[in-house]
Amino acid sequence: MTISGLLKNTLLGGMTAFMVGSCAEKQLIEEKSEETIPSLTQFVNPYIGSGGHGHVFVGANVPFGAVQLGPTNLTEGWDWCSGYHFSDSTIIGFSHTHLSGTGIGDLGDVLIMPLVGEVSVKKGLPEQPETGYFSYFSHDNEVVKPGYYSVLLDRYQIKAEMTTTERVGIHRYTFPKGETPRVLVNLEQGIGWDSSTDTEIQVVNDSTIVGYRNSKGWAEDQKLYFSAIFSQPILKTQLYNKNEAEEGLDLRGKEVKGVFDFGDLPEGELLLKVAISPVSIENAVQNLKHEMPAWGFDKQVAKVDAMWNEELNRIHVEMDSQEELTKFYTALYHTMIAPSIFNDVNQEYRGSDGKIYQDESFTNLTTFSLWDIYRGASPLYSIYQQDRMADMIASMLKIYQQQGKLPVWHLMGNETNTMPGYSAVPIVVDAYLKGIDMDVNLAYEAVKTTAMRDDFGLDKVKALGYIPADGEVESVSKGLEYALSDWCIAQMAKALGKEEDYTYFSKRGENYKNYFDPEVGFMRGKISDTEWRTPFSPFTSVHMKGDFTEGNAWQYTFLVPQDVSGLIELLGGKESFIQKLDSLFIAEGDMGEEASNDITGLIGQYAQGNEPSHHVVYLYNYVGQPHKTADKVRYILKEWYANKPDGLSGNEDVGQMSAWLVLSSLGFYPVEPAGGKYVWGSPIINTAKLTLDNGNVLSIKVKNNSAENKYIQGILWNGEEYSRQFFMHSDLVQGGTLEIEMGNSPKSID
Repeated sequence: MTISGLLKNTLLGGMTAFMVGSCAEKQLIEEKSEETIPSLTQFVNPYIGSGGHGHVFVGANVPFGAVQLGPTNLTEGWDWCSGYHFSDSTIIGFSHTHLSGTGIGDLGDVLIMPLVGEVSVKKGLPEQPETGYFSYFSHDNEVVKPGYYSVLLDRYQIKAEMTTTERVGIHRYTFPKGETPRVLVNLEQGIGWDSSTDTEIQVVNDSTIVGYRNSKGWAEDQKLYFSAIFSQPILKTQLYNKNEAEEGLDLRGKEVKGVFDFGDLPEGELLLKVAISPVSIENAVQNLKHEMPAWGFDKQVAKVDAMWNEELNRIHVEMDSQEELTKFYTALYHTMIAPSIFNDVNQEYRGSDGKIYQDESFTNLTTFSLWDIYRGASPLYSIYQQDRMADMIASMLKIYQQQGKLPVWHLMGNETNTMPGYSAVPIVVDAYLKGIDMDVNLAYEAVKTTAMRDDFGLDKVKALGYIPADGEVESVSKGLEYALSDWCIAQMAKALGKEEDYTYFSKRGENYKNYFDPEVGFMRGKISDTEWRTPFSPFTSVHMKGDFTEGNAWQYTFLVPQDVSGLIELLGGKESFIQKLDSLFIAEGDMGEEASNDITGLIGQYAQGNEPSHHVVYLYNYVGQPHKTADKVRYILKEWYANKPDGLSGNEDVGQMSAWLVLSSLGFYPVEPAGGKYVWGSPIINTAKLTLDNGNVLSIKVKNNSAENKYIQGILWNGEEYSRQFFMHSDLVQGGTLEIEMGNSPKSID
């Protein structure tokens, strides 16, 4: 069945798979049945990745919005990096900022919890409700869809609903009759590593409070300001610091909280609007006035649904089942949670140097998980989010000017220096080579300056061509990441006519060869020109202490996407390379007790659950065996992605895990880290229509597609045989029709 048929049959019924809304919500669904734009939000299941090790955000937000408003569980730990895990049944409140799919927890700012009765302002201890205010809940009474979240808090019998604008979270609480409605504003609580350092709540009038929350965590020095308005007058205020009651209506301290009581409510409903700002309380007030001047909760829910539909319809596909459509559109949805907006409506933002800037030429963004997204998510943005890609580049270049290097893993104006390499480089170069608008001179200055620093082993790269393993942790991973980024710089230098730089960085792009030991046939830690680190096992992975980052020698030996032909030669030629690649998918061995939890989704030693492996299944195309790529792509799409909470094989990693599914479903994937060469795979769509920012449309038609017919037989581009080995981005952005013929037996593409 195609998407058209599914829409007809499931527009009303299908959405209820993910929500059990109020009468107002049901009315919104009926109104959508008459829309001309297909409703694709019905195929989004935000629960996917909320279990297992997916770590995805669950709650309400707009595409790339500053606010991610959703529940925070009482439980803490690695699988609660987003603050929520499907296995949990506790809620301590609803926070306005969350991460999605990361391996470290942070944010969780401005936590709000509706209450009734006399309770402690402490959150409480698991399985001991009397020690605090937390509530249990059931997924049966939880509604999750793009832009809307609701849940029934069992302890208080309060229905909590929420939606957002870009910078404002909107709450609607329905209280039981006969109880005094209360709302707790908790500025102490964060997620994961985050802890408050300086907070304030100030009561401005009988319905408005403002304040700020400074915190330290993964982001070393985060500053967030807020302005909140209640729909009903506050009858009583009690402020607390470190859980001790304090007098007055303005309190500053390390762990400030406030409890606000209200009188009788019309129909038991209390609404609350909370705007956030990285700059000031005044800007938060302005954000609130600009983005949500009235109330209109249901109207905003419909507006956000329309926003998500508009974005999802940029890639309109037809597939054989609702199951596949749900996996596809949930993945596309997950690519649009971050990078997130990090400025105010007046275009002010806080820079990496702590200073306030104002720039109307771009939208400043944050949450750059660059080591993850340069592989697939960023190339996907360059196809269907070119304008936002330009904002990403502009944001990263501003960060370079403020901190002296391109971002590594940037969060809320803070450089975390998480993950090896300088992974902004392939993103900037790829965008430049694809014609994304940017300040080219500044961009080249940024990539070159970043590569010529002396930190994190770069001094040794410049002096020796490799990083000695006894002087720098994760030396092999860092060296391989540096080499592929240096190759990217060489391509930009060549395009700009900088021949000397081209020669220099091309040579550095081959430094991967210095980590290869022909005696063992793997990349490994190197002590000196004549000594390798011992003992050595290609299976061993020592998390944050060894030579590899979240992986082992099996996985990292193939991390040479910039020079696959060189890697083939290094491994002994075509036949030896094929044998090695085949072995990767069947090899079994002990990774050791200290191996990273991120090495998941294993097929042999191939790890779909972590990013360094994501290009590897496509390497068979370089040695004339595309049928093996097709076999493995189809297997991964079926076995390692599922329409269930435990539906991801590893951390979502801010969109990369999902971007792999989106691109692979369309039939191609980028191996080369910059330049726009997409390697053919095995499409599972029947048709696709990609609407590009330049107004062009790419149509993809896949003929004779089925589970058995998984091998590409031939390709037509605008009616003519497409003889190129790769699908070129330069062709893609011109728009046109791509026809792919499928069959049940392998056939090479010249």
